[in-house]
Formats: sequence, C-alpha cells, structure tokens
Amino acid sequence: MAKFLIGVATGVLLVFLSIFLVFFALLRFRERPPEIAANSVLLLRLTGTLPEKAPVKVPFLSDGPSLTVSNVWMSLRKAAADSHIRAVVLDPENLRAGWGKLQELRQDIAQFRKSGKPVYAYLHTPSAREYYVATAADRIYLGPSDQVYLKGLRAEVMFFKNTLDKLGVSIEVEHAGKYKDFGDQFTRSEMSPETREVINSLVDGIYGDLLAGIAEGRKKTPEQVSAIIDQGLFLAPELQKSGLVDELRFEDEMWGELKSRLGLKDAKSGDLKKVKAETYARVPAESVGQAGKSRVALVVGEGDIVRGNPDSPASDEDSLTSTGFDKLLDQVGNDSSIRAVVVRIDSPGGEVRASDDIWRAMNLLSKKKPLVISMSDVAASGGYYMAMTGDPIVAYPDTETGSIGVVFGKPNLHGLYSKLGITKDAVQRGKYAAIDSDYTSLNSDERQKLQHGIDASYQDFIEKVAAARHRTAAEIDPVAQGRVWLGSQAKARGLVDAIGGLDTAIEMAKKKANIPAAENVTVVSYPARRSILDLLVRRSQEDVLDVRLRSIFREMPFHAWIQGGLLRMTPYWITVR
Repeated sequence: MAKFLIGVATGVLLVFLSIFLVFFALLRFRERPPEIAANSVLLLRLTGTLPEKAPVKVPFLSDGPSLTVSNVWMSLRKAAADSHIRAVVLDPENLRAGWGKLQELRQDIAQFRKSGKPVYAYLHTPSAREYYVATAADRIYLGPSDQVYLKGLRAEVMFFKNTLDKLGVSIEVEHAGKYKDFGDQFTRSEMSPETREVINSLVDGIYGDLLAGIAEGRKKTPEQVSAIIDQGLFLAPELQKSGLVDELRFEDEMWGELKSRLGLKDAKSGDLKKVKAETYARVPAESVGQAGKSRVALVVGEGDIVRGNPDSPASDEDSLTSTGFDKLLDQVGNDSSIRAVVVRIDSPGGEVRASDDIWRAMNLLSKKKPLVISMSDVAASGGYYMAMTGDPIVAYPDTETGSIGVVFGKPNLHGLYSKLGITKDAVQRGKYAAIDSDYTSLNSDERQKLQHGIDASYQDFIEKVAAARHRTAAEIDPVAQGRVWLGSQAKARGLVDAIGGLDTAIEMAKKKANIPAAENVTVVSYPARRSILDLLVRRSQEDVLDVRLRSIFREMPFHAWIQGGLLRMTPYWITVR
C-alpha cells in the first residue's frame, strides 16, 4: 500500500513538473524578440502612474500596465531609427504620472519627431495631463462628441485632525526647518501660511510650464492659452474652434488619415500594422543601431525609503529599501563591463537611518564609476539626501526636490484607549523610557531631547548638502528649511546642476566616462524585471496587506510612517489636478 501511495504521489509530482516546464517553455518562446513588419505604427497607450521600475509581468493573466519610463524612452529612440516604423500614435488615457514624467514623455516625443516621422495623438475625454502630453504630437484628434477637461490646476492637501479628534488620537510632531510641516496633516485642519506659500509656488510653476508647453505645441502664446482655459471650453467643437484640437474624428477615421499621409492609399500599397509599445519594448536596441559596445547602467531607486528586511526580499518591491538598494549599487559598482552609471530617483524620502545607508552606498559607487543622478517626479528629503555624492544632478522643470529637513512624530492613543475601555499601567526605569509611549504625551524634557536629535540630524543633512554642492552650510541653510522646490527653482538656487531628462543624464554620463558623444551606448536597467517565479517564491501574506494599503493611500509613503523614528520625508501628500 505504501509503495502504491508513493507511486501515485510521484506521478502527480511528475505531472505538475511537466506542466510547469511546458508553461515556462511557452513563456520563453513568447518572450522571443518580435519581428516588426514593414509599414508598422508604434501604438503608445499610456495609462496609470507609469512607474520607473519594471513591475512583475504575469503572462496570460496580467492586464495591467507594464511600460516604464525607460521603456517608453528607449522605444521611441529605437522607433526613430527603425525603418519598419513609419509613425507613432499616442493614446493617453487616465494618466496619473507626475509632471516630471510627463515632461520626459514630451521630450521623448519631440526627439522622435526629429526623425521626420509623424506623431498623431487620439484623446479620450482627456484631463490636463493627457492633453499636455498630446501637444507634443503633430496632430491631435478628438471624438466628435467628446469633452476635454482642461480646466486649470488645483492642489489639494488632505488633513486628518478632525477625524483623529473624534477617535481620541493625537499626533505629536517635532521638526527642524521652517517649512518642514510634515505632520500638519494630523495636527491641523488647514494649510499653515508656510505650507500655502510653498504650494502656491509649486502650482504657479507647474501651471506656467503647462501653459508654455501647450502654447509651444499649438503655436500660441501662454497668455492666449490661459484665456482659452479660463473660458471653460470643454466641448470638442469649442476646442477645435479655439485651435487646441486639429480634427474631430472617430478613431478609425484618424487611422485612415494617417494611412493616407504615409502614402498607403490603396490595397496595393499595403496596410498599417499596429505594434503595441509593450511588444516593441522587446525589440533589441542593437537590431536598429541603438546600442553600442560601452554599457551604461540605469539604476532605479523608487518608493519611500525604509531599512527593509534582508530575510524578505519581497520588501524591495514597493519601497526603496536600504538593504536591497545597497546590494544593487554594490553589484553595479563591481561589474567591470559597466562604464558609467545613471541613478534614477523617484522617492519622497523616508527613514533617516535608511537614507544614511543609501547615501553611503551611493558615495562608494561614485568612487568606482562615473555617476550622474537623474531625478524623476520627486526626489525630496531623503530622496534628495541620497543624491549628495558631489556628482551632477539632472532634474525636470517640475520635479519636486529639496525638502532638506528632519521630522519626528508619534501618536498618543490615550483618548482612543479610554473610549474602548482600555487602560495601561507601567513601571519604568530610566528618565526617557516612556519617550515613545503611545499612552502618554511628551513632557518638556522629552521634547527637548527629541529636538536635540532632530537638530543634529538636520545639521548633518545641511553639511552633506553643502559638501556635495561645493558650498558652505550657511549658504545652504536659507534654501533648506524643509522647503520643497521645483526642479527649475532648485537649479536657480544651486541644488541641481541641469534641467533635462534621461537623454541629458545619459549624455552627461558618457562625457564623464570619456565615451565619444556620437557613440551609441547599451543602457542596462537595474533592477531587472522580476519573473513569475520570483513572484511565486517571494510573495507573502504581508505583501497582501501591502497591496491593500497602497490601494487606499496611493502615493502616501506609509511604509516609512509605519516604521517610525526620525524621518527625512517630503512634508505633504500633494495631488495636483
């Protein structure tokens, strides 16, 4: 009987193993580089946040977005040189990417257009984000009965004090920096004067760039665009009359007009082949002459900064963990085939200790390889701190950066416990044993002790910035104070070196590595896209909670909040619509 059961179990295992091997054989076959037919059009459907780091691709099951910023950048570079690609069609919808990434998209489209190939954009009830990207195209199409929600911009900051008061919860916050108002969301019900000053400055800058971009694309002045927006022209015929849209057509009509423009007017000429950007991303760069013998690493650091768990690699997936990122930097630094490195940062900051660890690893990498920093939507507080290697920093005009400050916060749950009938009694030894208690408020001695540590961390931050930016601490302090700057504002104040995107960063890295400007390089992305096997092995119940929290809080850096302690973190969660 035992032998029979063993035989059955072995047979079942062999069946499952065979299915597993067949599945991955099919997957490997599916991942072969695609063949691009003549008269192809690159279809660039842009949705969601457009991440920097490649998400897990679940074959045959995942229908979520798989494109990254670097995918789009490289795909447009390849398409410009690929004789099989005749044009690009933009199809942006429900974009939630920040304004820095949107500026990267517009730069990439403008660079592609230099090839002489047309770019058409077809919009579906677009907001300002989708329309802003579309203005980089040759022609903009809209459905005959569609609408455009180009209504200006507003910034919203969410406050939780009244809710916490009802729950009997208070948050005690100490900080260094006049503008380091992280915690105001929990201790106030409206913006402080300092917060309002900064938010106004950010919205002014972003809105000015929005007007300038639309004006450039539609051959108008920013003042004319502003006047059109203030008229509230949301209907398609009104937008066309104002000159913000070229044609009101159904999507098939747009494809017909593109076909005519490309000279494919009859059946003998052939038809257009649509190639999705996700498919085209797998076309090797060397097949169209967009790779070279020199290799440049593009290392992505994305998410709120936390220490991470070295025994749980899955924690690296949604946060920027010092344990995982430091190993990645060490791997790149020790790779003799890598000539230069671009570190791409998209982080609002996080824990002081984790930021310090990453700063150290970044500086060690800087001693091994020519290094350039490329900032994405946000590289602020700890995200700015980690960039302090003394190497060139490139940011977009609307990157959120700076926020040089430190904050500490702890909850007091005494009121909530009382509502629930819970009491606590404690015995302690040591003057500061209760400094992190969630049952008592900070006393004056505890508050003073915390402030001493916060001030020391802030001074360390100032000194590291001063050393990296080749200035004195006295010169840095006035532009620090926890204030968030846009990239253009930061450059004017010496906090970044250049305004630009991935093209600019790669060219600067080539120059530092003495690679000729005219020579193409092979860009190697780190970390590599994770496979389905990684997902099956690494995912845990903790990750299920992580997904649920992120679906609720979206961009809020809850990983670092949960960890607690001193934080180098952007002071607010801003939504600019």
